Amino acid sequence: MDFALNDEQKMMIDTVRRFIAEELHPLEQTLEEHGALPRAQAQAIHDKARSLGLYALNMPAELGGGGLSNLDRVLCEEQFGHTSDQLIRRAFGNVYEPLLHCRGDQVERWLKPSVEGTRTCAIAITEPGAGSDAAGIKTHARKTDAGWVLNGGKHFISDGEWSDFFLVSARTGEKEISMFMVDKGLPGFTVGKDQQMMGLRGTPHVELFFDNVALEDAALLGERGQGFKLAMGALNVVRLAQVGARAVGKASHVCELMLQYAGERRQFDTRIGDFQMVQQMLADSVIEINAARWMVYQAAWMLDQGFDAREQIAMVKVHAAETLGRVVDRAVQVFGGMGFCKELPIERYYRDARIYRIFDGTSEIHRGVIAKSALRKGAALFDIHR
Repeated sequence: MDFALNDEQKMMIDTVRRFIAEELHPLEQTLEEHGALPRAQAQAIHDKARSLGLYALNMPAELGGGGLSNLDRVLCEEQFGHTSDQLIRRAFGNVYEPLLHCRGDQVERWLKPSVEGTRTCAIAITEPGAGSDAAGIKTHARKTDAGWVLNGGKHFISDGEWSDFFLVSARTGEKEISMFMVDKGLPGFTVGKDQQMMGLRGTPHVELFFDNVALEDAALLGERGQGFKLAMGALNVVRLAQVGARAVGKASHVCELMLQYAGERRQFDTRIGDFQMVQQMLADSVIEINAARWMVYQAAWMLDQGFDAREQIAMVKVHAAETLGRVVDRAVQVFGGMGFCKELPIERYYRDARIYRIFDGTSEIHRGVIAKSALRKGAALFDIHR
């Protein structure tokens, strides 16, 4: 494995980094204070990102996407971690891989508009009784002569207010889950309240309710009964890119601020960065961030080589999420009272980091997956050459 960056990758990273610094960072505090991004500003950053070829980077080039490999994608996602979730979604898009299973008229109706950014999509799996247990959903769809009838509800659906349609997982049999593309505005489909969160200001997390929603046959994504596989495939990529790589990026950004502050702040006529206990926090942060980064790169490389990387991605999810949590906690400590104060972004980073250990499968769930795999496969789990 050679992770040395070529000139094209360096240019890509530099373009993304500069766009974030110039276009997105100035909007972060406004988003935090007002809890929403004005539509005009959202459209402006979307248009500029798209003009630079930065929208839908995970989608194939022939569809108008970036056509990036998994490794190239996580390099970009690491940079995305340097800004706020809502700004990432508006500028770079959030186009889910299951849409690549669109066929026939579905391509023009749902897939291409998503890649173009003219339609926005959210994925709707989570329910009050089914979080980490994605197979425990109660929402169901009944087959009819005209198509399907959907009933049930979802919650914690990220970006729901901005979305034009949803990828909804539903039971289509006792032991069968399928996925449907459900347009907003259909009779019987209600978007509920925005469930306010501790962090991720500006990203709505809404409830969805389906009351005898009539769906066409064309709304079925992929094959009947393929929904759980599609959902898990999507979450696997999300765990690596949008959790693992972004967590590394966020931790790196916080660590940079912490190092700068430790080099400038003086107490007892000495830089606090010269205090050994502070140095330990700095060193531990750098070590853990770099370890998480290489785990992300290895898992992405494995996917590009055609390896099964599920266990590696589970390890990334745990380690990167918990590394981010430890780094921002140390940052609050190093910044002291100012780290707890809203005048600086450290307290916002602290709030935003907490969800990483919960969404897309809790750390406890993934530890269980890793342990069971290790007990079954032994050392081969950790050595891709065996």
